[in-house]
Amino acid sequence: MIFLEDSQKIDILSLDLPQLELKMAEIGEKKFRAKQIFQWLHVKKVFSFDEMTDISVQLRGRLKEFFCIKSLFVAKRLESCIDNTVKYLYRLPDGNYVETVLMEYHYGRSICVSTQVGCKMGCSFCASAIAGFVRNLTPSEILMQIYMTEKDMGIKISGVVLMGIGEPLDNYENVVKFLRLLSDKNGNNLSLRHVSLSTCGIVPKIYQLAEEKFGLTLSVSLHCADSVERSKIMPVNRVYSLDELMKACRFYIEKTGRRITFEYAVIDGVNVSEENAGKLVSLLRGMNCHVNIIPVNKVKERNYSSKKSSAETFAQYLSKRGLNATVRRTLGSDINAACGQLRRDTLKLEKTGGVN
Repeated sequence: MIFLEDSQKIDILSLDLPQLELKMAEIGEKKFRAKQIFQWLHVKKVFSFDEMTDISVQLRGRLKEFFCIKSLFVAKRLESCIDNTVKYLYRLPDGNYVETVLMEYHYGRSICVSTQVGCKMGCSFCASAIAGFVRNLTPSEILMQIYMTEKDMGIKISGVVLMGIGEPLDNYENVVKFLRLLSDKNGNNLSLRHVSLSTCGIVPKIYQLAEEKFGLTLSVSLHCADSVERSKIMPVNRVYSLDELMKACRFYIEKTGRRITFEYAVIDGVNVSEENAGKLVSLLRGMNCHVNIIPVNKVKERNYSSKKSSAETFAQYLSKRGLNATVRRTLGSDINAACGQLRRDTLKLEKTGGVN
């Protein structure tokens, strides 16, 4: 028998069904075994080979020999007393942390997942960028945020938002693999029409995503309709200009037939004037889109803030000019449910010896 360290074993949850079939053939097993294992992982959501009871003890032993199932550990779990939002801080096998937020709506439960440990994008109002970028998440690490939350809460999640820590399109290959696994008809079988992916505007990847024809909702973090001003708060705009971004968005709409959501975090004194609203209307004129207005989250290290009234007033500016806009409902305000804050606070405590 070969004894491999877990770091040398294959991350089985990141394999799609054809890849798993190939691996079964490599260890001398029949093709149908792959589907059995795939369904244990993605339908029954069993994360121990010993619990796969319709598989022989011998095969279970071989699976443990060559493969691993990378579980996450719940480091913290915060529940809102206001709206039943639940925020998880998950510890990864290598000791890093990511955040996941479970949200309750009238139509069901939606989950916001992270795609990276930290973020490279450096948006000045975002807590995720402050602690820096560490690494990309694997497909299994993104999936496990969903599967483990479902198990912990005893629920089935009906919608997924890729809007947690990290820039999804900066981890393109792993995110695409995750989406294929999430929607596989032999597995979890979630329609990608119930998935929203948020990007700060990595233009080449928007074109690439359009060609995938996933049918998901693309959300673009816009936050400013003036290119010079946007560059001040979003460094990505210095690489991919607003004009380039709008061209890519129009291509996405034409290619997929899907409406784009533009996220606009209102920041008092920065982007909330009636003039700002006029520029936004001009920028988006003629596009099949919706504007989601968000009161900016307070971050300790940043001097940005906004009142709820600022968001509502800005929405009125847009509406009277004929642009479809709504103010996003704030969830989990009593548990700091905005992404990046819990991870950052935990890392600070670890440095001072306050967390094990």
